[in-house]
Amino acid sequence: MKAARCLIILFVCSGLYAQSTPALLLFGGKDHKTFLGCLNCAATSSGSVCNKYGIGSKYDADSIWNRYGDFGSRYSSDSPWNKYTTDAPIIVDKEGNSYGYFSANPYHSDRTRIKWFLRILDFQAEHDDLEATRDLMCNND
Repeated sequence: MKAARCLIILFVCSGLYAQSTPALLLFGGKDHKTFLGCLNCAATSSGSVCNKYGIGSKYDADSIWNRYGDFGSRYSSDSPWNKYTTDAPIIVDKEGNSYGYFSANPYHSDRTRIKWFLRILDFQAEHDDLEATRDLMCNND
């Protein structure tokens, strides 16, 4: 079973999968000009929100995992984790197509409808634990 899981992960992370699924990019801040990372890229990608040594570091000023930064604080209006914000980061692909806002606010008028992201956002809203949320999102066993 573990071998099958590894093959599935290998396939998902391969270029074949990437070609059929667009990279979902997160932008926040004023006019959504600050790149916050790729939500579905491989964790080894420097632009992945799951890369602990890149943009996904909890120490990076623009990381959604930095609880003291504008994009990681549950109190910042620019943060996806603020349950009341209407200024959450937006999810787009490289072509500029929108996939809604990455927002813990369940009443946001254009909150993403991607179920996996909703699970992440709702988990953080319920538990207020960025490390556990990051582990859930980034599949850290």
